[in-house]
Amino acid sequence: TSRRQRQMCIRDSLCTAATAYAEGGDEPKFSIKPTGRILLDGALYASPQKEMFKDGAAIPDVRLGAKMSYGKWDAKIDVGFAYGKVGLKDLYIGYNFNDKNLIRMGSFIHQYGLQSATSSSMKPTMEEPVSNAVFNDSRQLGVMFVHYGDKFLATASAHVEPSSTKVILAPTQFTQEGYGFRSRLVYRPVHSDGKTVQVGFSGGFASPQRRIDADGVDVHDGFQFKSNFPTRVTQVTALDAVVDHSMNLWKFTPELLLSYDRVALETQYFFQQVNRRQNLPHYRTQGAYATLRGLILGDKYGYAMYDGGLATPKPKSLECVLSYNYTSLSDSSCGIFGGRMNDFSVTFNYYINKYMLARLHYSYTYVWNRAGADPTTLNGFMARLQVIF
Repeated sequence: TSRRQRQMCIRDSLCTAATAYAEGGDEPKFSIKPTGRILLDGALYASPQKEMFKDGAAIPDVRLGAKMSYGKWDAKIDVGFAYGKVGLKDLYIGYNFNDKNLIRMGSFIHQYGLQSATSSSMKPTMEEPVSNAVFNDSRQLGVMFVHYGDKFLATASAHVEPSSTKVILAPTQFTQEGYGFRSRLVYRPVHSDGKTVQVGFSGGFASPQRRIDADGVDVHDGFQFKSNFPTRVTQVTALDAVVDHSMNLWKFTPELLLSYDRVALETQYFFQQVNRRQNLPHYRTQGAYATLRGLILGDKYGYAMYDGGLATPKPKSLECVLSYNYTSLSDSSCGIFGGRMNDFSVTFNYYINKYMLARLHYSYTYVWNRAGADPTTLNGFMARLQVIF
């Protein structure tokens, strides 16, 4: 769901709880709301390696689920269908202590940086910056505490590795699961509609994850960092690095968000280091993006307190988004060359109504310095119609 929808959902659940308990401890009401999304994409590609990128259309994401609330409790279950596969998306239970503190348990995206507060289909750039796709994580099984203060937003998470939700582990493998911790701290001295000044810092730690060696044995001593080119009609790997003999991983990302009236700036820098065993050199990588947003039609940008980011623009708004992203997964000091990427994009978003969004998107992507792959250039022209409720 979008930031505005998630904010309304949290507020509704908190109001329901407050109303129920204010009435002398009456039994709180149970509510359930269906959720879903459909993405319809079309794309044309121009590239010297045209044989790698096929023009066409796709339905890259279809989801159906439900949100539930009962007093101070809330829950969500979300099932998705993409590229011929059915998979479980969000599945969590939450408890709202009050209007400023909550805890969430289950499988979901834990907050780490500015991009983690926005669902994949509501990124203003249409596709998320590759740096975030590489240095952040998808859904993870764990627990997250969130404090929503007026000037501060703070989160703290403990989780296991992402593969724990994708593969069936034997009883002896549960003790081998990789685990991690992460936190996000945001300071927002100004956060009214039309004026936002926000800085933040996120940090994370993780132990090694599943890696199958040449003999087919799960040695659980590695990390893999991977991303496709920023388009969903065709799935082509752009960056890919496997780090073996790993001991642990440390990472951090500072973030900055500024907005004034109809103009906004979002930017992040990512740094990551994998410490390795057997006196092997550390593996260090980095990335960054900067996104400039402007409303051609519509009111000034709003703010979503519960997510620590800009709210979804109002219906009938037309937005232009310029973005640049650099990502590096190559570190010559340890002989790992996962590739380097430059990506520039222009996106137009028209918010038809509270449920529908139309997009036009152009991106120029150049990838080089990847072992076993030639430098690759892609010009992508894409369009999307999406429905979310």
